[in-house]
Amino acid sequence: MSSKKKALIITYYWPPAGGSGVQRWLKFAKYLRDFDIEPVIYTVENPSYPILDDSLENEIPKELEILKQPIFEPNSILSVFSGKKKESAGFLNPNPTFIGKTLQYIRANYFIPDARKFWIKPSVKFLSTYLKDHHIDVVITTGPPHSMHLIGLELKKELNIQWISDFRDPWTEIDYFHQLPLTQKSIHKHRLLEEEVLKKSDAVLVVGNTMKENFLHHTDKIEVITNGFDTNEKVSSQDLDRKFSITHVGLMNSDRNPKILWQVLKEICDTHSDFKKDLIIRLIGKVDSGVADDLKIFDASTIEMISYLNHQEVSKHQSSTQVLLLSINNVPSAKAIITGKIFEYLQAKRPILAIGPEDGDAALILKNTNAGNIFGFNTKEALKNHVLELYQQYKNKTLAIQSKNIQQYHRKELTSQLAKVINKIVS
Repeated sequence: MSSKKKALIITYYWPPAGGSGVQRWLKFAKYLRDFDIEPVIYTVENPSYPILDDSLENEIPKELEILKQPIFEPNSILSVFSGKKKESAGFLNPNPTFIGKTLQYIRANYFIPDARKFWIKPSVKFLSTYLKDHHIDVVITTGPPHSMHLIGLELKKELNIQWISDFRDPWTEIDYFHQLPLTQKSIHKHRLLEEEVLKKSDAVLVVGNTMKENFLHHTDKIEVITNGFDTNEKVSSQDLDRKFSITHVGLMNSDRNPKILWQVLKEICDTHSDFKKDLIIRLIGKVDSGVADDLKIFDASTIEMISYLNHQEVSKHQSSTQVLLLSINNVPSAKAIITGKIFEYLQAKRPILAIGPEDGDAALILKNTNAGNIFGFNTKEALKNHVLELYQQYKNKTLAIQSKNIQQYHRKELTSQLAKVINKIVS
């Protein structure tokens, strides 16, 4: 044990948190010991998680040291975000009341970089003492929330630690940033903090090439380590759904609403009675009311909504569905968006139907793995033809995908890349 390097990981999301935000560092912690690196977790004692998944606690490595400190969170402000989902994909109410608008303005301009900012000072105080009393080779912060990076920044200034900042999602290029009622002064403050974090980090991790290109304006110490999938021994092979099921997993907010797909499916339903009878649209996760309204064009028997399932149950649905739906947020930063679910979809080995930029990072992954097809937000005729092709294969019982090169996205392989980054900056 003494020959191992030790990495202190500062993360807001940790089991029993559910959703995608917790997966990345839970899995890194699971495999780091295989590469002679001992993880230590620092997280919140009394978090306000929007989704809970107790099953993930079974995946925490045995005898892992976990440090916890209490946090103050202004929940009255966070309630503006319907569902209080993590910052990278939360529901920002598009039609707030006057009070809602006021609270959004306060949240945007007085809680920079986010509402977890009140954890920065007490965490720096606690960790400064801990780091003086315990040998740690590298500190790693993961965001969002990007307040975690400011903890690392302050520790870097105070103790000159080796520090890696990990961006699961962008900061000022995040999908909803342009929707926040930010003043120019607040935007400037965000950009200055982002720049300082990037420049002061000894290494910066990002999940995609577009984010790397954007960050290269500030530093060249950037490594792309995507999200991925893990071995799922508890999910045996699943029988395929009898109906022509199209399944989406995760939050479906207004930006992610694939209106063009609903139009295409409705048109086919109106002209193909068998298709209408066979079709099932399954949405697993929280669904924005606007999306639910759009789906009212279909018969109620066609729509299946499941508010939340634990990770094991989600994996079963992903393996049994006929088609997996990947919907990219239709926002200015769409090219950079790589949702965590794409890698879980790869493991399921079912055809992926994606709506999003045809030249984006997600599109490149689909192309390199032969795992599915992506169509632009307005590419209607090509999308319609492809859906009909998938349906014909379903009727012929030949609907399958011959994916390739997906092992590069296994969590253990990705952890080996992380270990190389750690070893490079820790002599």
